[in-house]
Amino acid sequence: KPLGSRAPAFVKSNRTLHLSWQVGVFVIGLAVVVTGVIMLPLPGPGWLVIFAGMAIWGTEFVWAQLVLRWTKRKVTEAAQRALDPKVRRRNIIL
Repeated sequence: KPLGSRAPAFVKSNRTLHLSWQVGVFVIGLAVVVTGVIMLPLPGPGWLVIFAGMAIWGTEFVWAQLVLRWTKRKVTEAAQRALDPKVRRRNIIL
């Protein structure tokens, strides 16, 4: 997938509107991420909410898209390692 803003064309065509759009996306994403951080020590799906906030940021910001791609790659690698028969056997023994 290409990186960059996924804002509608009419938003991208006006610089002020696009900047306002990005500020709005940043503020909403920040609110979701902060809520997730608060949920970490409290009951609730903290990490899930943090990743949801990152996904919101990822709709506009390349850095967030890169972080999400890296996270997906690491989670996939961890899942494959966890499903490896040798690792599962070792974990069961432990």
